[in-house]
Amino acid sequence: MGASQALRRSASVAARGKAFAWLVAGLERAARPHPHLLAVLTYHRVDDPSASPLLYPGLISAQPAEFEEQMRFLASQCRPISLTELRAVRRGEARLEPRSVLVTFDDGYRDFAEHAWPILKRHGIPVTLFVPTAYPGDPDRAFWWDRLYGALVSTGPRGPIATPAGDLPLATAADRLQAFRRLRSHLQALSHEKATGLVDEVCAALAAPTSAPAVLGWPELRALAADGVVLAPHSRSHPLLDRLPREAVRDEIVGSLEDLEREVGVAPPVFAYPGGAQDAYVARILEEAGFELAFATTRGTNDLRRADWLRLRRINVGRASGLPLIRAQLLPWWPWPRTPNGGGSRFSYGRGFSI
Repeated sequence: MGASQALRRSASVAARGKAFAWLVAGLERAARPHPHLLAVLTYHRVDDPSASPLLYPGLISAQPAEFEEQMRFLASQCRPISLTELRAVRRGEARLEPRSVLVTFDDGYRDFAEHAWPILKRHGIPVTLFVPTAYPGDPDRAFWWDRLYGALVSTGPRGPIATPAGDLPLATAADRLQAFRRLRSHLQALSHEKATGLVDEVCAALAAPTSAPAVLGWPELRALAADGVVLAPHSRSHPLLDRLPREAVRDEIVGSLEDLEREVGVAPPVFAYPGGAQDAYVARILEEAGFELAFATTRGTNDLRRADWLRLRRINVGRASGLPLIRAQLLPWWPWPRTPNGGGSRFSYGRGFSI
């Protein structure tokens, strides 16, 4: 384990301790209401890792019991708002109330319907689900990170596999996890097309099994929309938009909105950048197409008096977060990095690939 990884793990353990929870509770009592501050929480999956062992577990934001605890806190101590309410604030038709929180999910995994939505509904919390629209209608299509992870962890003990990242041992489970990390890192230097080809090659070489569809289908998404879930576009194929040819960017953005309108009947002009990737050209496409809001992956809250409405910050929730750390990040004086809204971390492992 490297020094940085060990430090992160130590910080994660400390953030789950009683002392940190007591500190956060004290700071919450001392905090004054901030009527202009919006927090946006980002989740990807809510599930037990053992339930889908071939899917990349790094995208699990919380297990169901943890998510229940988090939503119970939001419902009792915060003011969860809907995307409709936020759009009204954007248009100057409403004011944001103190401790407002918007809950969002990216990617449309099936466990959203199984675990997350029933919990959200039970606590009366509105939610926006950002959908990459090329996936619901194609049950054979899977995200690259899940395909690569599933191919590597499902292969039995065997000799090394030759890859552009070197010969990767696969004799043990630890070897196979390390191979995933090595290949994931190698993708950072590749274009989208070459990276896609590499994932295809590895899956073919390992005779990767065909897994059940991980993304909700259109009938299920329509049922969720009818039940109160707001569906919004997350591109079509989930690429990093600032690494695509310009002619492809508009199709990914506008096409995903058109897909949702065709399949669901209505979709808000609100977008989430895959992996947070965007630049001035991408934002201009959104503006020209009439989008009101867009969400980046820069970690932080938003002071709506000076917000960049097409680069709103979000707080990504991961398995290491825990409720005390989430509560700490909702505090008005949490020490966010001083980065532009377009900067910050991405859920990304490659130039053309993103999570």
